[in-house]
Amino acid sequence: MTSDFPFQRPPVIWPEPADTTEELSSRLRKNPTLYDRYQRLDRKWKGRLSDFLTGRKSLPLTYDPFFKFIFNPDYHQDRLSDFVSSILGIQITIVEVLSMEDTLMDGESYLIMDLVARTKDGSIINVEIQKQGYDFPGERMACYASDLLLRQYIKVKKSHGHSPHDFSYRDIKPVYVIVIFEHTTPELRLENNSYIHYGKTTFDTGMELHMPERFCIISLDVFREIPYSKLKKCTQSAWLLLLSTETLKDAERLILDYPWLEPIYQEIAALRRKPEEVFDMWSEALLRMDENTLKYQVERMQAEVDKLKQDAIKSKQAAIESDAENQKLREQAKNDQARIAELERLLKEAHTV
Repeated sequence: MTSDFPFQRPPVIWPEPADTTEELSSRLRKNPTLYDRYQRLDRKWKGRLSDFLTGRKSLPLTYDPFFKFIFNPDYHQDRLSDFVSSILGIQITIVEVLSMEDTLMDGESYLIMDLVARTKDGSIINVEIQKQGYDFPGERMACYASDLLLRQYIKVKKSHGHSPHDFSYRDIKPVYVIVIFEHTTPELRLENNSYIHYGKTTFDTGMELHMPERFCIISLDVFREIPYSKLKKCTQSAWLLLLSTETLKDAERLILDYPWLEPIYQEIAALRRKPEEVFDMWSEALLRMDENTLKYQVERMQAEVDKLKQDAIKSKQAAIESDAENQKLREQAKNDQARIAELERLLKEAHTV
């Protein structure tokens, strides 16, 4: 991959003229079902979709359907390998993407992950795109790594067939959990503005013992805060800029520095003439966003319920100990109990959705 064009020319992002908003509406009206879906979108998403279909913006690649469109290993196996290699800093060759329909030995399903792939040396890699950091805590990363290890363990053990005694745990290769956060939690923001974090199990004595779990966390919002001119010009920066860039002006600048990205932008642009496919991906993205938003609201309400219950207990105790504040605290406790009842009702309704 070269860093400059062999001769300077304008990058080709949109291969044909873009529609105006009026032309887009006219085109969509020819398909009543599609136009109805478009009209049902809220103002924000209708505007975002219109910006793409009229050629003003690229796709939001941090949404899972669009990310998989770009890195679909059935069509671009080398692309996914290059992306993962640049992130991990080692050469990775993806040979297959694992099915989400496999099951464990006892019949239970594996964890549902965004993208799971096996490498040439037998390692397994999971790539997760997360809009919000709160939805993917460290405990969840550990569970995902355990899931990947179990997948590999089952495959390695089965490969020995009728010779189970030939199996060795030393045959287990590393597993990698890569999580890309668009919006990170405060604990992922360090004073040195690091946007990529690598981790593995270590021992306080410095003892060297091979532990196969590997983790990589990318804070995309921290990366976006770094001025373009101060970024190191490398393949890793190019991929992260691709995930961060939506305006055509930024895309054109990016292609001038990394011309091998031009075919990707052309693939994205070609979708403007396939609105049915775009709507399907858009609908999937919105569904996932709605599910995550509901989960976040439930967690917030549950946290408020727990806090109010603790406050009510403290208020009740304080009311007993202080006659002067007795009436005021009782009123506060009464209000808290009413709020708890309302939140518990909302939680019950949310869990039934």
